[in-house]
Amino acid sequence: MAAGSFRRSIASQASKVLDLPPEDLIKSISAVPVSKKRHVADFQLSIASVIEKSSSDCLTQDLHLQAQQLAERLKCDSVVSEISAGPGTVNFTINRELLAKTVLQQVWKEGPEYGVKSELFSTVPREKAVIEFSSPNVAKKFHIGHLRSTIIGNFIANLKVALGHEVVRINYLGDWGMQFGLLGVGFQSFGNQEKLKSSPLQHLFEVYVQINKAAEDENTKKLAEDFFRKLEEHDEQTLLIWKQFRDLSIEEYIRIYKRLGVHFDEYSGESFYQEKAQEVLKMLEDKGLLQKTAKGTGVVDLSEKRDLSAVSTVMRSDGTSLYITRQVQAHLDLAAAIDRMNKHSWDTMIYVTDKSQSNHFQHLFQILKLMGYDWAERCQHVSFGLIQGMKTRRGEVIFLEDVLNEVRSRMLQNMTSTKTTKELQDPVETAEKVGLAALIIQDFRGLLSSDYQFSWDRALQSRGDTGVFLQYTHARLHSLEQMHGNAELTDVNVACLLEPDAISLLQHLLRYDEVLHRSSQDLQPKHIVSYLLTLSHLAAVAHKTLPVKGSAPDVAQARLCLFHAARSVLANGMKLLGITPVTQM
Repeated sequence: MAAGSFRRSIASQASKVLDLPPEDLIKSISAVPVSKKRHVADFQLSIASVIEKSSSDCLTQDLHLQAQQLAERLKCDSVVSEISAGPGTVNFTINRELLAKTVLQQVWKEGPEYGVKSELFSTVPREKAVIEFSSPNVAKKFHIGHLRSTIIGNFIANLKVALGHEVVRINYLGDWGMQFGLLGVGFQSFGNQEKLKSSPLQHLFEVYVQINKAAEDENTKKLAEDFFRKLEEHDEQTLLIWKQFRDLSIEEYIRIYKRLGVHFDEYSGESFYQEKAQEVLKMLEDKGLLQKTAKGTGVVDLSEKRDLSAVSTVMRSDGTSLYITRQVQAHLDLAAAIDRMNKHSWDTMIYVTDKSQSNHFQHLFQILKLMGYDWAERCQHVSFGLIQGMKTRRGEVIFLEDVLNEVRSRMLQNMTSTKTTKELQDPVETAEKVGLAALIIQDFRGLLSSDYQFSWDRALQSRGDTGVFLQYTHARLHSLEQMHGNAELTDVNVACLLEPDAISLLQHLLRYDEVLHRSSQDLQPKHIVSYLLTLSHLAAVAHKTLPVKGSAPDVAQARLCLFHAARSVLANGMKLLGITPVTQM
C-alpha cells in the first residue's frame, strides 16, 4: 500500500529520535485530508498519541512546543521533502515525484485490493462472521426498513469479504406464526394458484389483507387457529400449503435481491427453530433462569438485584409460539444463535435491524451470557434509523420492487432528457444501476442510527453529493480511457504530475486505506461515501484543468494514468457499498 511505505519511512526515522519501536508509531501517523487551501502536507504525526505510547511524563508540556522540538530533530531525506510543526502535530510532505510514482504503481499493481492490503489491517485476525440481514415477513409488506437492513447488511458483508474475512449471509424470514393460520384460511377463500405462481408476494399480501378484514369474526378466528394448530402438529396437507407459500416467496425474493446485487448463503426463519426453542426453554428452566409471572408469561430476570425490576419475556402465557413481535419470540432467537454457533463456529455475529429492536438484542445477548455462553460478547447489533417520506407516484411503498421500479423509471426519465442516452446499449439497465446508486448514497451519507427524510429529487440530482454524481464521474473517466486508449504505467513521466490538482488527487488516493480502516472499525459506510464524493469532485476539477486531449504525449500519458487510478479506486469503493459502476451514461 502506497501510504504504508511512506508511514513506515516516517515511523522509522521518528522512532530513532523518540526511542520507540516504529510499529508503535505507525497508527499515530495519518494522511492529511485534502484542503482547498492546497498547501497541505501529506502525513501528520500526532504528538498526543505518541505521548500515550511513551512512558515519559511529559503531559504537562505544551503539545505544540513538543511538536516544534520534534520537527527540529527530524531530517528530510529521499522520501520526505519537508517537515513542519502544526498544533500538536508534526507534518511531513513527501517528495512529489516519489508520491506520484508510488501511488500510481500501487493502485495499478493491487487493483481491487488497493487499500485492503494496508499494514493498518495487519494486526486484525481473519475471522468468520455471520451476518443476519434483510429478514422480511412472508406475506407481509417488504417495509422500507427491510430495504435499509438489506443494503446495510450487504455493505458490511462486502467490506468483511474484501478484508479477507469469511462471511455467512443469513436471511432470517418471518415465516411462522398465527398469520399463517389466517393466510391458510384466506387462501382457501380468496386464493388463486395462477396468481400465486406469477406474483406470490403480491398475491399473498392481497389475500392477507382480505382475510384480515374478517379476522374479528369468531368463525374465521377458529378456522385460522385450527389451521395453525395443524401446522404446528406437522399435518402433511397443511405443511404442503405453508411450504408452497414459503418457497414461492423465497424464489421471488431471490429474483428481487438479484436486482439489488444482493445474495444470501442461507434462508433461515422462525419455522426452523420451533422445536429447538422448546429445548432452550427447558435449558432456561433447568438453570433456574425461567420464571413465570402472575399472568403465566415466561420471563428471564435481568435485574442486578434479581427483583424482577428488569425482565425479558421469552414465552407467551399460553406457552405457544403465536407471533406478536420479535421481542416475544426471544426463545426462537436464542435457539437460532446457539444453532448458528454449533453449525458455523463463528467469531462474530452481526444482526442488522432497525433501532426499535435495540432492547430486544441487548436482552438476547444478556440471556445468552446468563446461560453460560461467553461468545455472547461477540454478538453485535447494528441498528439503523427510520426513513420518512418514501412514496412512489402511486402512493405508499408496499414492496421493495415498487421502490426499484420507481427509481428506475424516474432515472430513465432524467436520462432521456439528456443527449447522450440515445447511445446507450441498455438504457433500462443503466437507469436501474444509477438509480440504485442514488438510493444507496442517500441512505449511507449520515450515521446509520439517524432517521432521515427521503427525497427523490435530492437523491436523483446529477450534480452535488449523490450516487448519480458518482456514477457520472465513473462513466466519464471510463470514456476518457476509451477515447485515448488505455493508459500504460511502464514509462510514465511522473514529473508531469506536479500541478496542484494532480497532487490533490494523489494525496486523496493516499488516504483510502485509512478510510477503509475507519469503516471496518465502526461499520459505518458514511466514511467511504464521503471519501468517494470528494474523490469524484477532485477528479471533476482535474478533468477540467488537466486535459489529456491536445497535451504532449508524455503529459497525456501521465494524466491518463492518474485518471485511471482515480477511476479504479472509485469503482472499488462503489462496489463495497453495493453499487455496480456504469461505463456509459
